[in-house]
Amino acid sequence: MLTGVGGQSVQLGALVLARAAALEDRHVMTLGTYGGTMRGGHTDSTIVVGDAPITSPPIVSRLWAALPMHHAFWEPLRPKLRPGAVVVLNASLFEGEVDRSTHRVFDVAATEKATALGNPLGASLLLVGAFAAITGMLGIDSLVSAMHDSVPSYRRQHLESNERALREGFSSAPKNAAPAWDEVAP
Repeated sequence: MLTGVGGQSVQLGALVLARAAALEDRHVMTLGTYGGTMRGGHTDSTIVVGDAPITSPPIVSRLWAALPMHHAFWEPLRPKLRPGAVVVLNASLFEGEVDRSTHRVFDVAATEKATALGNPLGASLLLVGAFAAITGMLGIDSLVSAMHDSVPSYRRQHLESNERALREGFSSAPKNAAPAWDEVAP
């Protein structure tokens, strides 16, 4: 589950993950939810990725992984984490509680790094890139291709900076530190 505050590109990050999984011949479903406001409200997206067909909607009661962009609205999701869950959090903004003794937590200064790249709105993509590297779930080429397919035509001027954010997240994270599959992406 990717979660955060509206305006942090949570839905774009989730769409990129889902499309990249499909490009790598995985089965995928995603469901985005939004609060009552466009910016500043609650937003999250559940992504289910499998190596076999998925037969139910992506509504999950227990989470294998979470990517919190911000601590606002985190509390209702925290109890859904399974023991050993992978948590890749935006250490630049996140101030919530995560049980580091029970979960595999990776701190990524996504907002800080994306801002240094000149793209503060690319923080969600930087976090997605780090998640892909940490889990080996997806390769960087699939992420970049999926991002190009996901960005609407009126935002095409951000393609290059979004790609830099994905690549920075992917290259700066520990590779396969919490593998999602028996065989991980290169």
